[in-house]
Amino acid sequence: MDEWPWLVVGLGNPGGGYAHNRHNVGAMVVDLLAASLRGRFSRHRRNADVVEARLPPGGGGMAGPRLVLAKPRTYMNVSGGPVAGLARFFRVPAERVLVVHDELDLPFAAVRLKRGGGEGGHNGLRSISQSLGTKDYCRLRVGIGRPPGRMDPADFVLRDFAGGERKELDLVLVEASDAVLAVARDGWERAQNVVNTR
Repeated sequence: MDEWPWLVVGLGNPGGGYAHNRHNVGAMVVDLLAASLRGRFSRHRRNADVVEARLPPGGGGMAGPRLVLAKPRTYMNVSGGPVAGLARFFRVPAERVLVVHDELDLPFAAVRLKRGGGEGGHNGLRSISQSLGTKDYCRLRVGIGRPPGRMDPADFVLRDFAGGERKELDLVLVEASDAVLAVARDGWERAQNVVNTR
């Protein structure tokens, strides 16, 4: 089990016009992870941009865990195909798939780990559940808050972060990327206990 990589998928929509949208916060986290590991994305035949990396060795000198960082090149609501294709290609079981995504049901800047469960109306998660044939994969939920007033949530997620949020966003991305590294280094249970009690 420990020899299998973690497939870490940052959800978002492709193209510069979407790059700073709330819906793309998962892709932002994976971009930061790739930069911190000095990895460069390359196009994978499974219709995703991918970085393969290995974390530095731990205190015992053992090789660090392997990560496959991925950003589907499809739109959010059909991201399941690339995710399932990458899981098959890298022989990653569903329990080692970690999807980083925006979460309307958490306040802005909250970061929480979750395994399995429903999709909460998130079309990207729904597509992944259908393509993997299971909901028992891991999620890192990055809170973006609820839309103000009567704004349609579909419009809200496709808007850029507001000015006050942008001042905090870099710290949120660091916290989320640290949560991914904690999962890979320390295991799911220990990471969840730490991340979800902050």
